[in-house]
Amino acid sequence: MIKENILRINDEIKDYNAKLICVSKTRTNYEIMEAYNVGVRDFGENHVQELIEKRKSLPKDINWHMIGHLQTNKVKDLLKDKVFLIHSVDSIKLASEIDKRTITKQDILLEVNIAKEESKYGFIPEYNVIKDALDKINKMNNINCIGLMCVAPNTNNPEENIKYFNKLKELANKFSLDVLSMGMTNDYLYAVKCGSTYIRVGTGIFGPRDYTK
Repeated sequence: MIKENILRINDEIKDYNAKLICVSKTRTNYEIMEAYNVGVRDFGENHVQELIEKRKSLPKDINWHMIGHLQTNKVKDLLKDKVFLIHSVDSIKLASEIDKRTITKQDILLEVNIAKEESKYGFIPEYNVIKDALDKINKMNNINCIGLMCVAPNTNNPEENIKYFNKLKELANKFSLDVLSMGMTNDYLYAVKCGSTYIRVGTGIFGPRDYTK
């Protein structure tokens, strides 16, 4: 099932400038290796400790993406080894901590609360807010903001998220940012059509999660 799902998704997005991140939260090393053996090298984790444990035991050529909410007190542990990309930088305070703790130049994305939902993190999707954040980050020495990320609303009609994906794309264009992390299991096809460069898919690859494990 894992192999078939990955091949199907890659076929669906092959005509777009988008790469698949397999969201491996709660998944076993065996499941991750099934995806790895199909050729996937980009895996996304939501929790620092889980990423650290998997990073120790899985192949060293995996690109680990931190895609979940990152607390400043977890940054030191996360950055003891290489993280390919941190998607969820939602404050200047967090950016400063990453700048302080990273062992190499660290690529990041700004998380934008694209629908202004109270339950989600991120910068407000307004030009002046994003400009101010980028101005401050560009003065830091050890991090490099290469794009924007969002978590679109959870909806029964994923087509509704097109307006949010387009809004994030417009913001990125205003600041000449090339990387857009948007689109998940339910709406990635709409996201890639709107310019997403990373889609984050978990259940669409591995099936429903068992949180009792």
